[in-house]
Amino acid sequence: MSNYQYIKKIAKFGLENDQDGLLESLNDLIEYSKKSRKVNFAIQLQSIIKESLSKGAPKTLFKVGSLGNNSNPNIKESSELILEKVTSDYRLENLVTSKEVKTELTHFIEEHKKIEILQRFDLPISNKLIFHGPSGCGKTLASYVIAGELNKLLFVVNLGAIVSSKLGDTSKNLAKLFRHANLEECIIFLDEFDSLGKIRNYDQDHGEMKRVVNTILQLFDYLPQSSIVIAATNQKEMIDQALLRRFDFSIKLELPNVKQIKELVDLTSKNSKFTFDNKAQMNRIINSAVGLSYYSIQKTLITAIKRSLFALKNPEISISAKIKTSVWRELIDKEKHNLKA
Repeated sequence: MSNYQYIKKIAKFGLENDQDGLLESLNDLIEYSKKSRKVNFAIQLQSIIKESLSKGAPKTLFKVGSLGNNSNPNIKESSELILEKVTSDYRLENLVTSKEVKTELTHFIEEHKKIEILQRFDLPISNKLIFHGPSGCGKTLASYVIAGELNKLLFVVNLGAIVSSKLGDTSKNLAKLFRHANLEECIIFLDEFDSLGKIRNYDQDHGEMKRVVNTILQLFDYLPQSSIVIAATNQKEMIDQALLRRFDFSIKLELPNVKQIKELVDLTSKNSKFTFDNKAQMNRIINSAVGLSYYSIQKTLITAIKRSLFALKNPEISISAKIKTSVWRELIDKEKHNLKA
């Protein structure tokens, strides 16, 4: 089945307001994209679904990564806190970042691939990691890479639902979530981890806030070594220092520099039949894109590819096409303008 057929199905179910069919078709397209080595497009689709869920999408959408009809009420309650329960095909080669970050990730992954050796010598295994950096710097993709490299299930957690306005429920919800995840020896991905820091702003007594932090500290301390917690935040400074000290690895991700933007362009166009119509202009655009996120740059490039394809007289029978650098330049300039607005 081609991309166009998947798009037709998605349009059909969307217009018919068939949430089940729509979600199934989206997941089919994600799997097809992974197999076609269009992994960045796949993760963009997954991010769109995740964002939709976090904004309160219809309940039918919560079938993403369904946990099944488990009769245990604690399992059912904790599943409501999870946006996705997924496996990942992403690998280190799919992540564009600095050499230092890849080295740190490699060390972390190696500990879990060789966990038996460390256990034989009674050595601790690093299993708590926090990614911090600006939006769009690759924190979510890095988490998917770890899950893919270790072949572990990834629980993407709705942290905003856990840190509710009813602060007294937060500790209980966190405990349920960790019990559930520990049973499956999976990876818990706590996105927007700074939400825990925002409890200081709630109109609650200091004792309740302290109780939540203590609960998390205890959950971290008793986390099985075969399980992993990954946190991600854009605002590391908001997080309690006692929590930060519990993480074995603290990795800062940055927005891409010129070299990394070139790598991203190469990765996006890898194995495709698209080339730029003006390489000198392409290099100037890459230089001007510094300051934008990986997501924004890749999004504009994919859009430029599509528009260049649509401009062909017979795109259906064409086996190659030139990417119009003028189109990409316009899209990059628009992203930079929106960033300043």
